[in-house]
Amino acid sequence: MREVVIAQAKRGRPNRRIRLEEVARRCGVSVSTASRALAGAVGVRDQLRAEIIEAARALHYAIPASIADRKVILAASSVAMIDHSRNQFTFHVLDGLKERAQALGVELVTRPVATPDDEVALLREASDDPAVAGCLFLTLDDDDVLTLTEGFGKPIVLVNGDDPAMRHSSVTPCNRSAAQFAAQHLLSLGHRRILFLMRRGRRTIERRFEGWRDALVAKGVAGIEDLVVDVPDWLPELAEEAIAARIRERGLDFSAVLTAGDSLAYGAIRGVERAGYSVPADVSVVGMDDLPLSAFCSPPLTTMHIPMREIGAAALSLLLDDLALATLPSRRVELACRLVERQTTGPARAGAGHVTKAARVP
Repeated sequence: MREVVIAQAKRGRPNRRIRLEEVARRCGVSVSTASRALAGAVGVRDQLRAEIIEAARALHYAIPASIADRKVILAASSVAMIDHSRNQFTFHVLDGLKERAQALGVELVTRPVATPDDEVALLREASDDPAVAGCLFLTLDDDDVLTLTEGFGKPIVLVNGDDPAMRHSSVTPCNRSAAQFAAQHLLSLGHRRILFLMRRGRRTIERRFEGWRDALVAKGVAGIEDLVVDVPDWLPELAEEAIAARIRERGLDFSAVLTAGDSLAYGAIRGVERAGYSVPADVSVVGMDDLPLSAFCSPPLTTMHIPMREIGAAALSLLLDDLALATLPSRRVELACRLVERQTTGPARAGAGHVTKAARVP
């Protein structure tokens, strides 16, 4: 089945003997600007776009068709749809993507993908419909899926996805460095016993785990494996129970918590308070995402701001570049994140992280 789909979808793009670099050089612009001008993307002045098109025609460069009035299939995993209904991360990614698509005159067609059969049907639809310019895969990046799409004839871009083999271009936050920066912030406040609260499963979350680990290893913190707390889902109540249970069983053997997502941070705060301690006086908490609710929870959450809307917009720009220049290799774009300091972090107390049950009675 995979071979049939791929055979039907060979790109058949024109053989460009004149390179896009030559067009860009003649106009004194970057290759990216020339690519966007010829693809009909926004952000290029009308006069400059006209000059670039004229230069391309003079050089007999094969100008790609505009993406306007074409379709892009958005394949959304079940994980993405569950996330959309729970903590709004996916909602904001989609909001940025839809705004960018509207500006370009592109129709987004959403297709849920839960099984390999769903994926085969989606690829067949994309290859059979000449109006489809390409596909965006939202949190759809497991190895089985990516193996099935290898060699597909239209551009595929992973949105908030991670492909170590670089079979397709992808856009993600800088997950590893963002978590490392968050952990370094806590270390700078004197914290050493910093829990990492996470739900395992996706590579993007593993990158956040790695960033936390990098920071602690660099600081010489021992016993890192003992500081990882896993929960089976992203629900705050699961995080609350996990933190409360750890304190109940082992005492307050940590002074800070870094979570892999804001929703877990909300629960971690409640778990600390349920055990009779306070945030940030006894325990500092840092999240990752900077969801709108984070500014209004009690206390307001210190977190890493993830550019959620920009992830969606950047993914569509990558797809445009692939349409404009078939020879571009797959790229991995990581968007910068920043720390938003609010009221859940503070300096570590003397002896913090080694409190026993008897030292403080809830």
